[in-house]
Amino acid sequence: MNNKYKMSDTNKTDCLIIGGGIMSLTLASLIKEIDPSVKIDLFERLNDIGLESSEALNNAGTGHAGYCELNYTPADTNGKINIKKALEVNSKYEITLQYWSYLTKKYSSFNPRKFINRVPHLSFVFGNDGVKFLKRRYLLLKKHHLFKSIRFSENKKEINKCAPLIMAGRNSKDKIAITKVNEGSDVDFGKVSKELLTILKIKKKFTLHLSHEVLNITEIDNNSWKILVQNNLTNQIKVLYAKFVFIGAGGRAIQLLQKTNIKEQIGYAGFPVSGQWLVCKKKEIVDQHYVKVYGMGLKNGPAMVSPHLDLRIIDGKKTLLFGPFAGFTFKFLKYGSYLDLIKSLRFKNFMPMIYILFKNWGLLIYLIRESFQTKSSRIKLLKKFYPNANSKDWSIKIAGQRVQIIKPRNFIKSNLVFGTEIIFSQNKTLAALLGASPGASVAVDSMIQVIEQYFLNRLSNKEIKNRLSKIIPSYGENLMTNKKLLRKIRNETHKTLGLNS
Repeated sequence: MNNKYKMSDTNKTDCLIIGGGIMSLTLASLIKEIDPSVKIDLFERLNDIGLESSEALNNAGTGHAGYCELNYTPADTNGKINIKKALEVNSKYEITLQYWSYLTKKYSSFNPRKFINRVPHLSFVFGNDGVKFLKRRYLLLKKHHLFKSIRFSENKKEINKCAPLIMAGRNSKDKIAITKVNEGSDVDFGKVSKELLTILKIKKKFTLHLSHEVLNITEIDNNSWKILVQNNLTNQIKVLYAKFVFIGAGGRAIQLLQKTNIKEQIGYAGFPVSGQWLVCKKKEIVDQHYVKVYGMGLKNGPAMVSPHLDLRIIDGKKTLLFGPFAGFTFKFLKYGSYLDLIKSLRFKNFMPMIYILFKNWGLLIYLIRESFQTKSSRIKLLKKFYPNANSKDWSIKIAGQRVQIIKPRNFIKSNLVFGTEIIFSQNKTLAALLGASPGASVAVDSMIQVIEQYFLNRLSNKEIKNRLSKIIPSYGENLMTNKKLLRKIRNETHKTLGLNS
């Protein structure tokens, strides 16, 4: 170790959480709701929480419920549409809404008006093939009680009424169609993180450590971990011992997971994707668009990227965003290093990485090409959604980084995974969240999976269920099959969170 660093006194904690985003804050708050006696230390390498993936412009700001995201309902080579993921994401988002509703009722400081707004969700397609696909998708979804309120239309007057920017200047002969769900939402996940922190700050045995970077994670025995942490302001290094570790560090999670040397992480790698938005704040334009409009995924583009024209409400101000425009990068974080990808390479994940690059060569070329795309070419894509778009009304803003999971199948072959995954150590004393969309929207469901493992040796299964059921009324039930319970929960949560108007 470099001699300029001084070791501080050893500290012990029950639960050490790495990363100050929506996932980590959700986990910390859930643990405290179940058992306030648990000692939690949360470490964030930046000088504030929620500045990476959770920050408003670093994500889509969509309450992902499968209402409008066409990549959640893919069609196979025979044209058969699979709606399973849309149903799963929808039911999981309901769990998130239940938790926020619970906190709203319990804590006067937790204010949903600061982070969630009702914004209808539209799917938008053009061309005969697109319209046929959307109608088939609609007919499948509307049969399910989760999507009871979805509506389909090819009527241009109806489309103009709910999304006038789409129709302004459009050729009357264009073949277009939409589906619409009124109870969609816009969410500022950075604000959610800060609202969760306001609750945690009044809790005993919770400590937030800003500007602290985790350098190493070592398993001491079957029941504890040794964590090396550096204070980035003073360069002081200290050692902590934790009974449980959660790695929720966004794109950097893969690198931290590798430091643990647990066998479950062997072969895993990360495929980083950068992003940019076109942003419009011109009031006369913004005031005409009060929906989120998602389109079809781009050819050869990453599965998690579908162009969308959205109303965003950030700090109470309305803004329009279009994108995201993906690109290739070596960075795993927005405030990361261009050496991130290289540093993550290991002997046992090198071949799975090479396999993915060759298997997805078209994707790599697409991302590199997108990285050098001009503003005028991006405006050209925008005009497919908003024909009258004027370049001078739009500026380019950098979005957050996303790291898709490269999951090994064997020493050579691997899969590029769309979504998130939680990796646990064999003894369940360490967990790490990898992946991207729909991450933040299903944060509560994901963290409940961690909660169930964390409390395994503290509480009985019955006690865990009893305590979680008071927080999440649908816990232990399946909202995809329980129509009556879904109706009851939606009515309550939408009323509490202000989503019913």
